[in-house]
Amino acid sequence: MPNQPTDPIISEVRAVRDAHAARFDYDLAAIFRNIRAMQDASGREYVRFPARPVASSDTRHDKNGAKAGGRAAGSR
Repeated sequence: MPNQPTDPIISEVRAVRDAHAARFDYDLAAIFRNIRAMQDASGREYVRFPARPVASSDTRHDKNGAKAGGRAAGSR
């Protein structure tokens, strides 16, 4: 957002995140593998949820989350 004050903590987090991503040429799969390896090496226990099912490709919603092609709330 233009003309928004810059928070130094946010700037630092973004710089660290960008530097980490740059180490892996911004390859999301490689970044994820590295983060997973760091978690495994830490010895800490992390919560892992089962994968959620993927919605079918014909499921479409408008910008308000309503199913596309459906009636608007309150309409008849």
